[in-house]
Amino acid sequence: MSDARSGSASRLLAPEAVLLRRASALSVLAGLLWLPMAWGAADMLSAMIEKRAAVPGSLWLLGGSGLLRLALTLVAERLAQRAGRIAVGRLRGELLEHVALRAARSRAGAIATLAGDQLALLGTFAARNALIRDRSLAVPLAVGAAAFASAWAAGLILLVAGPAIIVFMVLIGQATGRASRAQLGEMANMGALLADRIGALPDIRLLDAVPALSRGFRMAADRLRRRTMRVLGIAFLSSAVLELFAALGIAMMAVFCGFSVLGEIGTGTWGGPLGIRPALFLLLIAPEFFQPLRDLAGLWHDRAAAEAAADILVDELAPAKMLPRDAAAKGPSGLALRGVSLRGLDYPDLELLPGEALVVTGPSGAGKTTLLRLLAGLETPDGGEVMRPSRARLGWMPQSVHFLDASLEDNLRLGRGGDLGPALAGAQAAHLVDVLPQRLETRLGERGAGLSGGEGRRLTLARALHGQPDWILADEPTADLDAETAARVIQGLLAAHRAGAGLVIATHDGALIRAIGREYRIGAA
Repeated sequence: MSDARSGSASRLLAPEAVLLRRASALSVLAGLLWLPMAWGAADMLSAMIEKRAAVPGSLWLLGGSGLLRLALTLVAERLAQRAGRIAVGRLRGELLEHVALRAARSRAGAIATLAGDQLALLGTFAARNALIRDRSLAVPLAVGAAAFASAWAAGLILLVAGPAIIVFMVLIGQATGRASRAQLGEMANMGALLADRIGALPDIRLLDAVPALSRGFRMAADRLRRRTMRVLGIAFLSSAVLELFAALGIAMMAVFCGFSVLGEIGTGTWGGPLGIRPALFLLLIAPEFFQPLRDLAGLWHDRAAAEAAADILVDELAPAKMLPRDAAAKGPSGLALRGVSLRGLDYPDLELLPGEALVVTGPSGAGKTTLLRLLAGLETPDGGEVMRPSRARLGWMPQSVHFLDASLEDNLRLGRGGDLGPALAGAQAAHLVDVLPQRLETRLGERGAGLSGGEGRRLTLARALHGQPDWILADEPTADLDAETAARVIQGLLAAHRAGAGLVIATHDGALIRAIGREYRIGAA
């Protein structure tokens, strides 16, 4: 992967940086609390061995540090997991919004794999990275300093073993990254192949092509198996190397402490013999020196998989150029078609000033939806010119209601900030949120379980209204709705128009045509 594309995962997770930093700070504090816990435990154990009274404060030090460490760990994990869930929901929203707008160019199988398993890898990486990355630096440094303070030979043992682990992790991690990208690419290809073949099952059966396609599936599955086994093999290799150095380091520490206490080693300390209490302290903190490095090794594999998934996501969103929301200030503010033709259809010239409204009419199949996609920049004309603002200034209301498998809030925001209240009020959908069991946190499922078609349409309108777009492009917004529900949707669109938004609506609805008053007809009369 080139330098220009490295770090894709970190860039995609930037909006959740505040939560992740908080989780990281708490994780570091929890890791550092092992030192006072180990000192308290060493004092109590040495008192039992030497048959002397333990210092009462040691028990309080051990117990208090342990409870605080547990509390900080739990809070850090909850914050990290929450940030991971938010990131996955936001990225799925951006991906599926992009797919909804560019459905004709997307591969359903590959998109399903990306939105499901592969984006989940990014959430896992976000949570684990927050809990491990900074702790894997701070805790070994603190433990190493404590070991040096107790006995310089003990610090030297850790100093030799630690960097060796890091060097091997970097070398193996590079191989892991290459293998993970190849595996995820093969997974996406397998998903796309499966989805395409399922869609063509009737033709496959009619052509008696089942044996040939079965051989193709077996070959694709075998390639995926080999890629997966390569990733697992590298993971086992890195784990074996890490455990070898960790075991050697802990064993050398145990030998040094044991022989020093027995008087067989008279060097390696700061002038005096190594007592039982510092020896026990060293034995307790030595494993904690290597544990963050173990975690970091696992994080290398998570990072490699997450970077591979992030690269695939960036590539998928590349046609939309991942426009920032503040791009709304750039580009033309009106809409215009001049001499446009696409797939044999010639569209009459059209020019709309900011804030104007228009209904697009014509028989089914005349190209109304295609016209909206042209205005949205989702189709490239074969000829002519389309003038439009940036995509960030457009609100899209597709004909088919579809929700992400996420909370209602994530569905409405699609990664955008701001207050949802005005959009819900404009779509006359605020009361729909109030009756849901968990309000905005309710998960509706992809089909909007528990909502009628009209309620789903109003929530889709609220999604289009959120962010106060300059233009709303709506495809058959009142289709298949009863008169009352259709009237509510029309009222929401007209309210947005009165507030300054331009409207371009493809429809057969006579009431909506009369309400707008300006008609653009395509196709035969």
